[in-house]
Amino acid sequence: AKKIVEVDLKEKGSDLHAATVVGDTVGDPFKDTSSVAMNPIIKFTTLFGLLAVELAIEMDPALRVGLAVVFFVVSAFFVWRSFYGMRIPVEAPAHAKKH
Repeated sequence: AKKIVEVDLKEKGSDLHAATVVGDTVGDPFKDTSSVAMNPIIKFTTLFGLLAVELAIEMDPALRVGLAVVFFVVSAFFVWRSFYGMRIPVEAPAHAKKH
């Protein structure tokens, strides 16, 4: 966005340019750190999906459905645990605490 404002719109030095500089300054470190953290997760889910498809193709249809249900329940549990079960508890404000 910063390059578009600078080159295409020729708005260097404007408030719009200042906003894009702030966005670029804040966004780049986040992008650099989050992409590294997400890489193992993406690799794991891709590998897990490929292995699951390979197993599903070679299995008996009745066993395939049962295993699909088990995998779904296990993955739903881990999704729940990731988003809800591992939350940091919110502490009461200092003025609300009674000694």
